[in-house]
Amino acid sequence: MTDFQPFLMERFMSMYEHDVEYNLSESGVHPVALGELLEEQPGALEALVATPLNYPRVNGTPQLREHIAALYAGAATQNVLVTVGAIEANYNAIQALLSPGDEIVIMLPNYMQIWGIARNLGLGLKSFRLREERDWAPDLAELEEVVTSETKLIAVCNPNNPTGAVLEAAEMDAIVGCAARVGAWILADEVYSGAERLNDEPTPSFYGRYDRVIAVGSLSKAYGLPGLRIGWVVAPKETVDAIWARHEYTTISATMLGNELAAIALSSATRARLLGRTRRYVRDGFRTLEEWLRTRGEVFRVVPPQAAAIAFLHYALDINSTELAERLRRQKSVLLVPGDHFGMDRFVRVSFGLPRDQLLAALERIAELIDELSLETR
Repeated sequence: MTDFQPFLMERFMSMYEHDVEYNLSESGVHPVALGELLEEQPGALEALVATPLNYPRVNGTPQLREHIAALYAGAATQNVLVTVGAIEANYNAIQALLSPGDEIVIMLPNYMQIWGIARNLGLGLKSFRLREERDWAPDLAELEEVVTSETKLIAVCNPNNPTGAVLEAAEMDAIVGCAARVGAWILADEVYSGAERLNDEPTPSFYGRYDRVIAVGSLSKAYGLPGLRIGWVVAPKETVDAIWARHEYTTISATMLGNELAAIALSSATRARLLGRTRRYVRDGFRTLEEWLRTRGEVFRVVPPQAAAIAFLHYALDINSTELAERLRRQKSVLLVPGDHFGMDRFVRVSFGLPRDQLLAALERIAELIDELSLETR
C-alpha cells in the first residue's frame, strides 16, 4: 500500500460524530428539516414525489446552475459545475490544475483537505499564516515571501475555518496581487459566506477580482443543508470543463433529488430565509458561548469569529489537544476538534451552532472535565 496522508479531522468525525450525545465538531448550524426547507413552496412536495430518480445533468440541472451563477458577479451557467459537496470541488480542482512537483501555497490554519491532497499528490507545499495576535489577519509579508515564479496555486478559506476570520478587501486584493505577479491560480473555499455574525451581507467572493479564480461553495454550512451533499465550482469555462472531466471519474454527478432540493434552497425567497436562520444560530450561539467563556477566562481565550458557527479556542491546560478531545469523547460524550488537526496544539475548534439547551449542556460537560483536570494537577 502506498504512503497515504489521511484526513485526520474527517476520520475523527466520521468515526465518532454519531456516537456521542453532543457533537460540537461540526462547523455548520443545526440542520434544516425537509419540511422546513419546503415551507412556502406550494406543490413542491408533490413535484418531488413525482421526480424520476434518474441521473440529472452531470454538471448540474440548469435551474440550479442559474441560481448559483446569480450569486457571483459576471458568472453565467457555463461557469458553474455542481459537485458532491465542496470537498469534491476542492479535490477535482486540484487534480485539474496541478501535477506532482507543482508548487502550492496554502493559508494556515485552514480546512486541511487541500493540505492533505498536496501531500498525497507530491506537490511542493508552502504556507502562509493567519496570526492570532493580529485577530487572525493574514501575514501578507510571509505570503509575498513564499510565493515564487514556481507557485501554481494559492489556496485560501474565507470566511476561515477554523477561526471564523473574514479577510478585508485590501487583504483580498493583496492576495490577488501575489497570485497575479506570478500567474498563479487562487482556489477560494467560500463555504461559510452567508453565515456572518456581524452583518447581513455575504462575504465577498474572490470570483471576479482576477481571471484565475476558482470559487468553491456549498449548501452544507451557511444554508444548514449538509445532508444534501451539494457543492459547486465557479470558474472560467475552460477550467470548469477540466474539473467536470475529473468529476466523471469521481462521482459522475450529485443526485437528482439533491439538485432539485438545492434549486429550491437557492431560490430567492428561500435562500434569504435560510441565511436568516443560519445567522440567528450564529449570533445566538456565540452569545451563549461568550457567557460561558466569561466563567472560564482563566482557561480559554478566543478571537471572536466574524462568521461561521465555530470558535477556535486557545486553552491554558497542560494537556495535548488530541488527548483533551479524546477524554471529552470517552468520559463526557462530547465531540470537538483538536487543534492538532490544524497543526496547532493547545487549541480546540468548538461549534456553537446548536439549539441553546444542547449547547449549554455540552459546555457544562466540558466544564466538568476542566474541573477534573485541575484537580489532577494539584
